Amino acid sequence: MNLRVFKKLPMGQQAHCLTCHGDFLAERREDSFRLHLYALGDFYAEVWRVLDEDPILFIHLFQQPAGLTEYLKKIQLPEVF
Repeated sequence: MNLRVFKKLPMGQQAHCLTCHGDFLAERREDSFRLHLYALGDFYAEVWRVLDEDPILFIHLFQQPAGLTEYLKKIQLPEVF
């Protein structure tokens, strides 16, 4: 699925598509929100929820790698000797 087609879906179908067909990549917190990052087709999607609540507030879509910066900051690589 590509970004253009995905954007036309209602949010409930978008969420279902991400959980069934997307690749879950990471989770992070920002203020009082919990974000799940998925890759699907030619784009990434962040599913935003309030901490400790289930309903989705919104789904942020992006294609540029710059959107991954906050997730990459958490990756710890082992030291190489």
